[in-house]
Formats: sequence, C-alpha cells, structure tokens
Amino acid sequence: MMRRFSLSQRLTLLFILLMMLCAAVACAVQLYNSMQYGNAMVQRLSGGLAQQIVQREPILNAQGRVDRDVLKPLFDRLMTFNPSVELYVVSPDGELLADAAPPGHIQRPKIDIAPLQTFLSGAAMPIYGDDPRSQNQKVFSATPLRQDGELKGYLYIILQGEESNALAEMAWHKALWSTVMWSLLLVALFGLLAGLLLWYWVTRPVKQLTTDVAGLEQDSISAIKQLAAQPLEPAANDEVVTLRNTFIELARKIISQWDQLADSDRQRREFIANISHDLRTPLTSLLGYLETLSLKSATLTPQEHQQYLATALRQGQKVRHLSQQLFELARLEHGGIKPQRERFAMAELISDVAQKFELTARTRELNLHIDVPGPLPLVNADVSMIERVVTNLLDNAIRHTPAGGEIRLAVWQENEQLQVEVADSGTGVNAALRDDLFQRPSALNSQASRENRGGLGLLIVRRMLELHGGGIRLMDSVSGARFRFFVPL
Repeated sequence: MMRRFSLSQRLTLLFILLMMLCAAVACAVQLYNSMQYGNAMVQRLSGGLAQQIVQREPILNAQGRVDRDVLKPLFDRLMTFNPSVELYVVSPDGELLADAAPPGHIQRPKIDIAPLQTFLSGAAMPIYGDDPRSQNQKVFSATPLRQDGELKGYLYIILQGEESNALAEMAWHKALWSTVMWSLLLVALFGLLAGLLLWYWVTRPVKQLTTDVAGLEQDSISAIKQLAAQPLEPAANDEVVTLRNTFIELARKIISQWDQLADSDRQRREFIANISHDLRTPLTSLLGYLETLSLKSATLTPQEHQQYLATALRQGQKVRHLSQQLFELARLEHGGIKPQRERFAMAELISDVAQKFELTARTRELNLHIDVPGPLPLVNADVSMIERVVTNLLDNAIRHTPAGGEIRLAVWQENEQLQVEVADSGTGVNAALRDDLFQRPSALNSQASRENRGGLGLLIVRRMLELHGGGIRLMDSVSGARFRFFVPL
C-alpha cells in the first residue's frame, strides 16, 4: 500500500505519525505529571487534617472503642464542610470500624496498612492508599488513634472522594479533548510544513535526477551526454546533491569510455582496411607471376623462369612476414604474451645485437658505434623482448642510412631508468609522420607513407616496452632519426 505514495508523501506521512506519537507521549507524560503534582499538592496541604480532627473531636469513647452511631453525624458534618473528603476509622490491621458512606458504596471492608505507616514516617509525597469505595488508590491523610499509649486504630481520610473524582474526571476529559485537538492541529500544521520542506529539499531534486536518468531509455547516449554536460554542485553534507554529482561523474566516465571505444573501433576498421590493402598488393603480384609461369612456362627462357620464381618467392616472404607481425601484435595487445623477467646487462645485449648486424653494416659501408659509459646496473626485463626492440630499431636504422653513414647506439642510467638511444645519419622521419609514428597505420595514407613510417615494427616495439612499464619516442635531430626508449630498473 505504501508503494502507491510518492517519496515526499511517504516521508510526510512518516513525519506526521512520528509527531502524533511524540504528541501522544508528551500529552500522557504531561497529564501524568500534572496529576502527580496535583495529588502531591493536595496531600501536602491536607496532610495534617486527620490529626487536627483528632485533636478537636472525640473519635474513641471512654472505653477506647469506636461508636458508629456517634461518629456518623460527626463524619457527615465534617464532609458537609469539605465535600471532597471521606472519613474512615480503621483498626490497626486495616479493617473498617466506622464510615459515613451510603449503603452499598463500600467495596473494600479492609485496606492495606503499609501506605499509612509510610505516610506517618514522613516519606516523599504523593503516597497512595486504598480507597474503600473503589478499587483505586488515592492520596489520603491519616493519624493514629491511641488511648493510654495503646494503638486502637487510625483516622483515615481520603482527600479526593467520589464527588471530587467525578468533578475532576469531567475537567480531565475536557482538558484531554482540548489537548488532543490542539495537538492534532499542530501536528497537521507542522506535517504540512514538513511535507513542503521535504518536497523542496529532497523530492524535487530526486525527481529532477530521476527525469534525467529516465531519459537514458529513449536516447541513451544523447541523454548521458546531456547529463555529463551539467556542472557539479558543491555537495557539502547534502546527500541528494552528492548523489546527483555521482551520477554526473558516472555519465562523464561513460562518455569518456564511449569515445575511447568509438576511437578504438575507428582505428580497428582503418587498420583492417590498411592491412587488407598491404596484403592484397604482394598477393596480387605473387599470383600474377605464378599465373604467368603456369601459362607461359614453355615459352620462357631459363633466366626469365628463374626471375619470375625469385619475384614470387620474395612476395610470398613479404606476406609471411606481415602475417607474423600481425599475429605477434595481436598477442601483445590482448595479453597473449607476458614478459619473462630476469636480470641481465643491457650493455652486453646491445653489443650482441650489434655484432649480428656488423657484417651487414660493413657491406653497406656504414660506421657502427656503441657508447656505454662505465658499469651499469642490471635491468629486470624479458631478454628476448628487449633484444627484439633493439634489433628492430637497428634494422630500421641500417635500411634508412645511405652508404658512408653512421649509426650510434648509446645506453646510460637516468634516475631509476635505463635509457637506450639508436641514432642514424639517414634521411630521417618526415615531419608529417612524426605524430602517428607509433599508432596503427591508416588506410587513408598512401602505400609509400605507410612503408616510410615503419610498418608494424614500431607498434610491436612500443607494445613490448609498455609491457615492461617503459616507453619509446622519436627525439629531435639535425639529421637522420634518433629513437630513445627506457626500461625501469
């Protein structure tokens, strides 16, 4: 049933119920305290009434006994002067010996003596004793009746008799109804005020946030972008504002991830189109030469036959090399390859790689220099991956450096990193390709541009270094290309 109400209605109803409960408890406590206070005042003011009556009027006869016929006119006369009291004489064990009650009004022929003894001992008031005319307890006044020092009984006076109770009950009911009506009026007034404040401070912002979030079902991306474009509000201690800011931050993260996914998808489609083009060119050439050999094998000279086979083999090797690079890049990007770290000397690794290219460099009349300034700390990395990085960079430098040029390999420590640089004196890297040098090739670029930018080799190099927490960049150089990468120690 509560689900049919809105949040503000439920909060307002809860607030009203709590206020009604508080009002009821407050009224009960107030009435109880008022009754206790009134009874205490009555008992304090009339506490000595029984003793005064005993001092002025004879209660016991000469034999120390109670004569009902003599006491009844006395009790009637005293009760005429003060109709709110009721007088009784009780025995030491609590039995009623005399009273002025009409026939049939006595409901307790014996009362408890303990409250009388507590009253006579001077205990804190109010003190309640048994009412002979009802089953309730009321405030009283009492004094002992003695003759020759012997306790004969007690004069027991109920200070709030039947008539007084009837008038008090009428007044109490009237005050109760007045209190209830005023309480309900105040509860309704404050409940309405609380409902308005709850609507303004809680429900209104929550409804606005709900409206913004509900728009995600119709046009999710547009709605998320609109939500992300909203400014953050200072939250302070406002939970609703904090919730709104959290939704906005979440929307901004979703938009950022969406843009990254869209950009990644665009790069993937361009990469597939580019690789398809790069594979199609050597495959077309390979198939063309093989078809020529198949159709004209009888008319071709041995030299032509050998030339066609060499060209087809070269194109096939190119396709295989490109396929291997694609497979390796895919494994690197999707976590298929993990670095097998071990401690090794970077200077020794660079020297070993340089030795592999020494014959090639000498054949192309290139000068290969290695610069290792003193002892260096061991690096914790995958030897095969770092060797592949150095090999790829050195191979590119040799291929792009003309005869008589120079290639320099340098390694040094910088803070907690080991820096390695491969520099050549070749043609360098075109300025238009510098920004996208380590990105996926685009199908919009020409075939020559894609080849000059390094193909997939630099992508593989960057990914291998990223797996080690390192990186690579192209440094500014007067002539040639200068690549620098680092690996954490």
